[in-house]
Amino acid sequence: MAQGTGIEWTEATWNPVTGCTKVSEGCKHCYAERMALRLQAMGQPNYANGFALTLQRHMLERPLEWRRPQRIFVNSMSDLFHPDVPVSYIAEVFDVMRRADWHVFQVLTKRAWRLAAMASQLCWPDNVWMGVSVENERNAGRIDYLRSVPAAVRFLSLEPLLGPLPRLDLRGIHWVIVGGESGPQARPMNRAWVADIREACVEQETAFFFKQWGGPRKAQAGRVLDGVTWSEMPRIAASAKVLASP
Repeated sequence: MAQGTGIEWTEATWNPVTGCTKVSEGCKHCYAERMALRLQAMGQPNYANGFALTLQRHMLERPLEWRRPQRIFVNSMSDLFHPDVPVSYIAEVFDVMRRADWHVFQVLTKRAWRLAAMASQLCWPDNVWMGVSVENERNAGRIDYLRSVPAAVRFLSLEPLLGPLPRLDLRGIHWVIVGGESGPQARPMNRAWVADIREACVEQETAFFFKQWGGPRKAQAGRVLDGVTWSEMPRIAASAKVLASP
């Protein structure tokens, strides 16, 4: 059975790698780190190393056992493009995704520079969606790296959104997810930042998914924006791999 999840934009998670290291401001209150340490304390064997980066080879072919088609978030507890993950292992993960073609795999990274450098060495079947996390304007350059990747669907996870992203250029981007930080030390998200991104998506015809307001009690804060629950999914077209002209 697939590992279920409460993440609103996916249906299951798969972690052939666990553990990570912090790379930018969005990592400060990492939910995966908190969860990994909790699972370590509970004696869960995959987290015997806590949040130290660990290849979970016994998990590598798990999606091939899941017969019901579903959207699967790859490495919710790590970053597949972390520099300590060997190129050969990343290629193995991509090969499993290619073989499990009845699923859709959603891969997300903050190491966009490594993603772009490796893209030509990987297979890119249409069931692999590739995204980058961007928390503020300082890290918006990750989007340009993503644009160079030949994925059928390219998406942004703007979570935790820690600042405005004015003049957001969505050329070649098919889907945008926005969310505030959650947890006891959650940093606030300004409504104007979210509304500006939503308008950019509407104007540039990019699917918009508002995940959460976040905060210490994210369930109470909900995910309604101006009276609407935005749950758009990317529109997959035959021309999806072709970048828009500058």
